[in-house]
Amino acid sequence: MANTPFDSSTHPHRRVNPLTNEHVLVSPHRTKRPWQGQTEPPQAVNLPRHDPQCYLCPGNERAGGLRNDAYESTYNFVNDYAAVLPPPGPIAPPSPHPLLTTEPVQGGCDVIVFHPRHDLTLARLSLEEIGKVIEQWCAIYQTRGSQEGIEYVQIFENKGAMMGCSNPHPHGQAWSLSVVPTLPATELANLTKYSLSDPAPSAAPKGPKNRPCLLCEYAHFEIDVPHDTGRVVFKNEHWVALVPWWAIWPFEILLLPYKRHVPSISHLTANEKNSFAQILSNVTKRYDNLFSCSFAYSMGIHQRPVPRPESAALISDEEDEENVAHLHLHFAPPLLRSASVRKFLVGFELMGEPQRDLTPEQAAQRLRDCSEVHYLDGAAEP
Repeated sequence: MANTPFDSSTHPHRRVNPLTNEHVLVSPHRTKRPWQGQTEPPQAVNLPRHDPQCYLCPGNERAGGLRNDAYESTYNFVNDYAAVLPPPGPIAPPSPHPLLTTEPVQGGCDVIVFHPRHDLTLARLSLEEIGKVIEQWCAIYQTRGSQEGIEYVQIFENKGAMMGCSNPHPHGQAWSLSVVPTLPATELANLTKYSLSDPAPSAAPKGPKNRPCLLCEYAHFEIDVPHDTGRVVFKNEHWVALVPWWAIWPFEILLLPYKRHVPSISHLTANEKNSFAQILSNVTKRYDNLFSCSFAYSMGIHQRPVPRPESAALISDEEDEENVAHLHLHFAPPLLRSASVRKFLVGFELMGEPQRDLTPEQAAQRLRDCSEVHYLDGAAEP
């Protein structure tokens, strides 16, 4: 075995995620193992345009007793059951032991409804309608991120019951916190560390103070890999969607702008927002087409923790250290083999490190093979 040439599509190996410094074990030889475990019920696709029992549909009463407006586009409201509460909050009691600390957290949680129709998802919205969702994300990021005491705004979407979504009406959330959460804080630390490194010269865009940006470098490397063997799923004028080298979830996607260093959605130009809507539509359609189902996932936007305050308007991007962040989206879908078989992070993955069977390259090829026309609109089989 020692003289056998290494083949990443056959031999087990580890890959490192430079954004988190965590590893994933890749075991491609296990893709043929039989499955006799849990299967998921099919996701409902024959939903009504309006559900009188839905707490997100226009004009309906929500669980907390408030009534939605008769909205005709996007709509947002403060979450009736928010995970964090507005300031001022109580002062933490003295710690009984240095190992047992308490850190109070304040903030707010918003629900962002994508569309008045109950039966649609991002994959089924027009580019204009997705554009309105993007504008809503921008507005909440700017508004919440400018509030006193808010240090981070996390925009995300949970889609599908198997990802914990309790309502199929198309919607997402934004949690605004007085602290920067663990995962984005780790990413920002590693982006900063990379910006201080001295990598090989590259044609990739540079970050603040003309220093290298980890994600700019990575995106440009992936774009240059031969299309039929690489990890890029789709690319348009400003954005690229790819299965990252370090992907944990079977059909995980990293989506980011690649033509220039973009710290946040507030920095996007009108053309970049149009391209953003196009690639969101393309990715979510490919997901649905992969197993001919309403494909479940969790999606989150990582970017500059909060917008630049007005008092810093004269600070250039090159002087703004916070702009080391590079806007990107993570898609973490659980489906593995079919619409009913999901990936579980258990056992070794809870006690050791994440593990996957299907290689990122194989996953990217399967997503590339999917039609760009939604299967409910007559997409041909790949």
